[in-house]
Amino acid sequence: MTATDLRQSQPPASQSLEWHAGDMPYSVEFGDHFYCRTDGRLECGHVFLSGNRLPARWSAGGTFTIGELGFGTGLNFCETWRQWKLVPTSGGRLHFVSFERFPMRAGEIDRALSHWPEIDAERQALVAHWPDMPAGRIDIAFGDVRLTVVCGPALECLSASRESFGAWYLDGFAPSRNPDMWSQELMRTVFDKTVQGGTFATYAAAGFVRRNLAAAGFAVERLPGFAGKREMLRGDKN
Repeated sequence: MTATDLRQSQPPASQSLEWHAGDMPYSVEFGDHFYCRTDGRLECGHVFLSGNRLPARWSAGGTFTIGELGFGTGLNFCETWRQWKLVPTSGGRLHFVSFERFPMRAGEIDRALSHWPEIDAERQALVAHWPDMPAGRIDIAFGDVRLTVVCGPALECLSASRESFGAWYLDGFAPSRNPDMWSQELMRTVFDKTVQGGTFATYAAAGFVRRNLAAAGFAVERLPGFAGKREMLRGDKN
């Protein structure tokens, strides 16, 4: 495992965390938890993996690139990596690219993810290779899985991104708490950076989020949400 292409300038501002129920981080600035209080790992599977028809789409082999808005604790990455390892592919490679304005420190990630023994191996590997002062563009190679975290404002960083994406995890804080993460301009940029036939999924089902995704060009559908949440959204770039 190697860490490469780490460019650090002025470290990004950090956010104030509170810890609820021992190991659940809560953002004071955004007034929201980082993941579902019922079970964030299972929500990841229900919303992001199933919503993007993963892992079935990995069986074709080649490089599959996932984009994520909001790296947070790294939970979605670790659960996706865990499921990737369960699916045999012929020369397949996974590139997970996340855009995060306020990256956590390694100790905070470790504490938040320690709740799930199912991703213990992935948590330990991530924490071991996470930089002391996360900033700029962080690239970490884990064999056939590569993690890139781009630290900074989502719209600015995504607009400058050189990647094209087959699937999106739209996982910012709740739209009511962080509307900029769900703006029409950002959703249009997500669409523009998505390959033909690419997909998105999100736990968010607010009307303005759905309208912004549809206005960007996605075919949007509503599905039952996780743990009693009435709806989630998924869609395709046709």
